[in-house]
Amino acid sequence: MHVAIAGNIGSGKTTLTRLMSKQFGWKPHYEDVENNPYLHSFYEDMQRWSFNLQVYFLNSRFRQVVEIRKSGDNIVQDRTIYEDAHIFAPNLHSMNLMSTRDFENYISLFELMSTFIQPPDLLIYLRASVSTLVEQIQKRGRDYEESIRLDYLKLLNERYEAWIETYSHGKLLIINVDDMDFNKPEDLSIVIDKVNAEINGLF
Repeated sequence: MHVAIAGNIGSGKTTLTRLMSKQFGWKPHYEDVENNPYLHSFYEDMQRWSFNLQVYFLNSRFRQVVEIRKSGDNIVQDRTIYEDAHIFAPNLHSMNLMSTRDFENYISLFELMSTFIQPPDLLIYLRASVSTLVEQIQKRGRDYEESIRLDYLKLLNERYEAWIETYSHGKLLIINVDDMDFNKPEDLSIVIDKVNAEINGLF
């Protein structure tokens, strides 16, 4: 069983990954944020480091998906390989923060990699307004995220919505997180019930 959680920066992916892994006894696979050698540099100079950052994430997530399928374990994954290719890289390109040459090279790499991987059995999309994202980002207080602009988050949200509308790789569950706090047992149980319903439908 491979369940993946998708959503914008600050939507609650990591929190839900942690709580679901506890609830179901699944192995969590987190996004490689702490060990990412490009992240700080990227937020300081997006244009210079965008391609390096995206290739790093692509490589990291490709390895993750290959390991997930090899392991045969039940896994809950924090962010998918598809988000980099459908949201983050095209957004950087459209904002002129990644050159067309780099973008085309990146997409060519992704298209090749995607022929070797299987999509998650269930994708959970965390839908959040920009104000919720900002609140969550401020709450966790990562220093390199302080410079994230509102227009950047807004553009990412628009791309997420467009991607989810056309998502056809497998089962999809959309959770609106604006009025939710996953750390509250009553809110978490609503999500768990919905996930259970989807999982039962897989068998």
